[in-house]
Amino acid sequence: MMDLTRAGEVSPSAEAVAVKAGVGRRTVFRLFSDMETVYREIHQVMMGRIEPVFRAPLEGRSWRDRLDAMIERRAKIFEEILPFKTAADTQRHLSPFLQEDHAQLARMTRQMLADVLPKKMAPGSRTFEALDAALSMEMWQRLRHDQSLSPKAARAAMKHMAGALVPRP
Repeated sequence: MMDLTRAGEVSPSAEAVAVKAGVGRRTVFRLFSDMETVYREIHQVMMGRIEPVFRAPLEGRSWRDRLDAMIERRAKIFEEILPFKTAADTQRHLSPFLQEDHAQLARMTRQMLADVLPKKMAPGSRTFEALDAALSMEMWQRLRHDQSLSPKAARAAMKHMAGALVPRP
């Protein structure tokens, strides 16, 4: 299912998953009794890939240097999860697990931003909230899908937005 999703299938059928895995449809249904189970399995695999990247300390002498490093890191993480997030968003309204997963990603990215910015730009401040929106997964999806930017161009656009909100001294 992950291979099919990565290839652009937002909602692969059980038949397509079975063919890709080289097993019968019954095997797919026996292993995964419902879609919540599938979502949890994909979540576990993806968290194993991205959590170490999220948790690694950000390098930089100043908070602004660390903000730039954070944007680089987010671009890497967001690009890794983009096909899965896009697929999950189509089913989120039906899935309590996907709703919580979405909220968890928002909490993780907000905390990462809060850890980088000086106290005067704490959560709740206009600058923090604007940066959180400009550097969000939703913005990455817009830049990559709706505006058809390459990962490099999307990363540059995010850095430009951050620079407009908090210019370098």
